[in-house]
Amino acid sequence: MITKLGQIMLYVNNQEESVKFWTEKLGFIVKSEVDNGQGMKWFEIAPTKDAETSIVLHNKELVAKMSPGVSLETPSLMFFSENLDQLYKDFSEKQITVGELVEIPEGKVFNFADNENNYFAIMEKK
Repeated sequence: MITKLGQIMLYVNNQEESVKFWTEKLGFIVKSEVDNGQGMKWFEIAPTKDAETSIVLHNKELVAKMSPGVSLETPSLMFFSENLDQLYKDFSEKQITVGELVEIPEGKVFNFADNENNYFAIMEKK
């Protein structure tokens, strides 16, 4: 029986720049950094140290070479925030590309792009 979602693999072109984006612009923390000594390195990031689900940033080019059958597509992620209006303002001030803040039946939502133009969404969840 599956009890929770542990990690999401995000394949990126530049791991260091992606870590910088997620930590400096979005406030995520680096939970771990692993280098296997054979050229494979990854970073586990999360919004908080006790978050149940984390994102693991892998080198897209290396994964493509080592595991040609793996889909390198960007996952569609939905994040939650308690104060979406303030977060939208903060992201805009940090010059993060954001979409329009819209109302949907479930509440407010907007999307944003990371440093590699991968888009993700954030919904208000109180």
